[in-house]
Amino acid sequence: MIAHFLGGGREVGRVGILSKFDDTQLLVDYGLIPSEPPQYPQEAPPIKNAILSHAHLDHSGMIPWVCTRYNADVFTTPLTAEISEILYRDTLKIADAKGHPFPYGEDELNNCLSKFLYISQNDEVELDGLKIKFHPAGHIPGSVMIEIPEYGVVYACDINTIDTHLLKGAKPIKCETLFIEGTYAGVEHPNRKELEKQFLDEVEEVVNKGGKAIIPAFAVGRTQELAMILQKSGHEVWVDGMGIKISEIMLRHKDYIRSPEKLKKALKEMNIVYSNKGKKMALKAGVVLTTSGMMNGGPVLWYIDKIKDDPKSAVFITGYQVEGTNGRMLLENKEIELYGVKTKVDCQVKFFDFSAHAGHSQLVKFIKDCSPENVVIFHSDNPEALIKEIDANIFIPQNGDIIKIE
Repeated sequence: MIAHFLGGGREVGRVGILSKFDDTQLLVDYGLIPSEPPQYPQEAPPIKNAILSHAHLDHSGMIPWVCTRYNADVFTTPLTAEISEILYRDTLKIADAKGHPFPYGEDELNNCLSKFLYISQNDEVELDGLKIKFHPAGHIPGSVMIEIPEYGVVYACDINTIDTHLLKGAKPIKCETLFIEGTYAGVEHPNRKELEKQFLDEVEEVVNKGGKAIIPAFAVGRTQELAMILQKSGHEVWVDGMGIKISEIMLRHKDYIRSPEKLKKALKEMNIVYSNKGKKMALKAGVVLTTSGMMNGGPVLWYIDKIKDDPKSAVFITGYQVEGTNGRMLLENKEIELYGVKTKVDCQVKFFDFSAHAGHSQLVKFIKDCSPENVVIFHSDNPEALIKEIDANIFIPQNGDIIKIE
C-alpha cells in the first residue's frame, strides 16, 4: 500500500491521508486547523471515495471541498454527518465574521450533505472490491477506527482507550500496519477520578468565595462529559451555546453513547440559556458551561468579558488549545482577544486535562496490543516520544511525504 500525507504530518491537525491499495484509492479524513486564520491541508488529487473518522474540524473541515470538487462519496456514521453539518455552518459563519476567505461556501456544504453514505461503528462495507470494517474509537460519539482486513491495515485517527461517562474506550485490533494519532505522545493524563474530584473541588471553592466559574467546553463530547460530572457538584449549573444542540442530536443517536439515560438526566437537571436574560441569570448563578472550547467565538466571550477583572472568579479550561487560538493565548499569557481587542485577564485561569485522546502510556499499550509490524505516527508534534517503547518499523511522515509499505 501507499500513503500520501496531505496533512497531519508532525503536527496536530488538518489530517488527510490519501491511501492506495493496488488500484483502489481512498482518502481518510480531510480536515483543517481552526487557527487564526485557518490552516488547510495540501490539495487532494481526484478521488471517488473518502472515509470520515469523526466530526471534529481537524479531521472533517475540508470534506465539503473535496466532495464538491470531485463529486466524492463520504462514508461515515449518521451521527458524525449530522454533527459535521452544524460545525461546517458555524465555521462558515466565523470565517465570514472574521473576514477570512474560505475554500467553500453554502452551496458546497449543501452538496456535500447529499454525498454522505452511512455506516455504523461495527459495520463492514465493500468499496471498489475493498472490504472495510469499522470499530468504535472511544474519542467522541460516532467516531470510528477503520480496518482494511485484506491488507492488515488499521487507521486509529483519534482514539481514547479509557472508559468515560460518555463512552467506552477503544479496543485494540490485531494488524500488520497501524496508522495511529500521537496527539499526547510523551504526555501522561492524570487519573480520571482524581481529576474529576479536583475539578469539582475547584468549582466549589470559587463559588463559595463569591466568584463565577466559567467553563469553556467543546460542543462535541466535552460539554456532555462535563455535564455528567457537574451534576455531582450540587450547584446550579447553566449551559450555553452549541453544546445544547449537539447534545440533543446525540440523544437521538443513543447507540453511540455509553449511557443515554445518564446524559439525559444530567442535562435535565441543568438550566439552558436561551436569551440575553438567561445569560444574566446564568452569570448570577455562578457556574456556566459554554462554547466555544478554544474561545475563538461563541457565548463564552461574553461571560469572560464580565468576569475578567474579578480575581475571585475563574475560567476553567478543559481541553487542548491549538496554537494561535484565544484559549492558548489565555492559558499562556493571561490575555484574550475580546471584540477585536487584546485584553489582560485578572481572574483565575486553570487547566484541567479532560482529554478525549489516549495519553502516552495508553498509546503505547494500544500499539503493543495491536501487534503491528509497521507503525505510522501522525497527528503529533512529538512523535519521537513513542519510538523507544515500540518494537516495530516506525514511520513518521511529514506533510507531503509518500510512504510505501510492502
